[in-house]
Amino acid sequence: MIPFLDLKTPHMELREGLREAFERVLDSGWYILGSETRLFEQEFASYCRARHCVGVANGLDALHLILKGYGIGEGDEVIVPSNTYIATWLAVSHAGATPVPVEPIEATYNLDAARIEAAITARTKAIMAVHLYGQAADMGPINAIARRHGLKVIEDAAQAHGALYQGGPAGSLGDAAAFSFYPGKNLGAIGDSGAITTNDEELADRVSVLRNYGSRVKYHNEVKGYNSRLDELQSALLRRKLVVLDDWNAHRVRIAQLYAEGLRDQRQITLPYVPPDMMPVWHLYVIRHGQRDLLAKKLEEAGIGTMIHYPIPPHLQPAYAELGGKPGDFPISEAIHREVLSLPMGPSITLGQAEQVVQAVRSAISAVA
Repeated sequence: MIPFLDLKTPHMELREGLREAFERVLDSGWYILGSETRLFEQEFASYCRARHCVGVANGLDALHLILKGYGIGEGDEVIVPSNTYIATWLAVSHAGATPVPVEPIEATYNLDAARIEAAITARTKAIMAVHLYGQAADMGPINAIARRHGLKVIEDAAQAHGALYQGGPAGSLGDAAAFSFYPGKNLGAIGDSGAITTNDEELADRVSVLRNYGSRVKYHNEVKGYNSRLDELQSALLRRKLVVLDDWNAHRVRIAQLYAEGLRDQRQITLPYVPPDMMPVWHLYVIRHGQRDLLAKKLEEAGIGTMIHYPIPPHLQPAYAELGGKPGDFPISEAIHREVLSLPMGPSITLGQAEQVVQAVRSAISAVA
């Protein structure tokens, strides 16, 4: 069995360093908003080439707090991709604003800048671009549209730790960016956590206050804030893992290259497309097939783990029934969600295992055909 994702092996390889980080926090006697979090914020900001990083409890909170920090809420609209995980939309809803979906570029799965202006209204306050599957959205045109209309650009970089766009890293490509450190991410905590990166000093200050009950001085609350803090233990563990992130990402690139070379002649499937100015970090390696569910079943029978990212687009989820979405509203996204299948990917997959995946996919395609 080749699992879709192995979280244990990479942690075993870092066992001693992670143990040292744990003991350092345990011995410090300080577990919330201490030196480990400050150091991680500095190190991750530097990694993203951003001036500021604010650690929070998870990726959804990171998106939500950015919106609150910019004063976006009731009566406002935020442009979001129709093709994304529901957390992107939920952040807008939790802020009190309305998500306005726009279809993706089918080749890259990311927000289509050419469709954005038609969705902008007098109530639009921001564009939330998702770097889906570890590849950056086309940020040049998106930023240009935002400048023309006076909008904020927010990166949902939850899957894109280390991804590059025209040489610039995710986390520095808009006004602010939200990261998730959910365990399965390229940079994952041992638990849940997230962060905000930005060059906007005022925003960084506001979200730092909002994450801590609206307080910068203990028991003095300036605004109605939240409890959303990146704790010391996760910060220490993330600091150790940040050191190897580029190596792990490079391994993902090798696996992706092996998949592409081994499956390029399989015309029944669509392989990921990478534009010339992109350097993805392959959080996921996603193929498309017209009989996706049958293909997944054949791979399961062959001992190959797969997952679907994602089976139901947000506009068809019961959570957004009040928006009145129906099949056919966003045909590009709906087709993507019907056909995508994620192959095994991660720092622990060996080249030999990747070769086995390629052969299993080829055999499964033949069996499905």
